[in-house]
Amino acid sequence: MRRYTVIIETGPHNLSAYVPDLPGCVAVGDSREEIERNIQEAIEFHIAGLREDGLPVPEPRSASTVVEVVAA
Repeated sequence: MRRYTVIIETGPHNLSAYVPDLPGCVAVGDSREEIERNIQEAIEFHIAGLREDGLPVPEPRSASTVVEVVAA
């Protein structure tokens, strides 16, 4: 079991997500639930494709945090 960092961004019409440790692994969705489901499926599909092509599966290395700042 691997745990990859996923970045979710809000666009004008939907949400998008990408995985920094898996270049090219992206998904879109209309809700938080949908984007989380779609990116999980995208990660599984991406990893299966890497294995099928005989390529190494990158280890998760990215991390994220939230930083609070005072907006002036």
